[in-house]
Amino acid sequence: MAAASIQHSTDPVPRTAGDALGGVLPFVAGSALLGSIGIFVHMAQAGALTATWFRCAFGLLGLTAWLLWRGQLRFLRLGRGSAGWALLASGLMVLGWVLFFAAMERISAGVAVVLFHMQPMWVLVLGALCLGERPGRQRVVAVAVAMLGLVLATGVLQQAASPHAAQPQYWWGVGMCLLGAFLTAAVTVMARRLRALPAGVLAWWQCAIGTAMLWMAPATQGWPAWGATWGWLAALGLVHTATAYALIYTGMARLPTGRIAVLQFVYPAIAILVDWQYFGHRLGAWQMVGVVVMGVAIGYAERRASAKTV
Repeated sequence: MAAASIQHSTDPVPRTAGDALGGVLPFVAGSALLGSIGIFVHMAQAGALTATWFRCAFGLLGLTAWLLWRGQLRFLRLGRGSAGWALLASGLMVLGWVLFFAAMERISAGVAVVLFHMQPMWVLVLGALCLGERPGRQRVVAVAVAMLGLVLATGVLQQAASPHAAQPQYWWGVGMCLLGAFLTAAVTVMARRLRALPAGVLAWWQCAIGTAMLWMAPATQGWPAWGATWGWLAALGLVHTATAYALIYTGMARLPTGRIAVLQFVYPAIAILVDWQYFGHRLGAWQMVGVVVMGVAIGYAERRASAKTV
């Protein structure tokens, strides 16, 4: 995700409808929070590197408080077997965040979020190649159909046929999103190797590495004026990282990878609606069709998953 990487705890896959529902609700709630991120980035009016640093710094504070409340600070110390994977995954995730914010400077927030969610298909492909996971034919079909809806919902096809599409900036933004999606999917697979870590520990390290890597960005680009701008930037870390990740990781601990790959489409669906309502980017006919297709695919996959858990 332009958000959290998939990390499971050692809890077993849910076997009852109640367990599954307990995973779906927090995951969807966290995804809905992330869907509003475009508003905060727009209001902050900060460069990509500065916005990423603020997200990491305030996310680090929020996640530290969360782990302290859960009594899990001791798990931040990584062993030899997990340190390399955790640091590599953290670096890639921070790079993905930078690409995400840089893309939002070139294309609309909703389109950037939606394009970033090429990730679920990569999650299934890399999961099968690297982890030997078999998501099942129905799950693959559901994700493929949702991907078709995603492409339609972005309006990329209309952009390709319009004079605006000839501007290199637009296609640079698209390329950044696609690369960021692949990096985030790779982090997802790495995180599966770190399943012994409690939920939130990997996200803490992602924020810590990002804070250390990008600390020069606001110093060289100029610190934002004190006031509302700091509030919007702080929310990127406290709301769209710490709070959203806490909810998402809570849900992930109860959900299998294949189901997460489908539920991740909630985030871009919310982002499209926010883009429409807040920024006035009205959806065209084909974009509306795309949103409906995504919804149908998610509903189909969830109904089958719920039927298997009862």
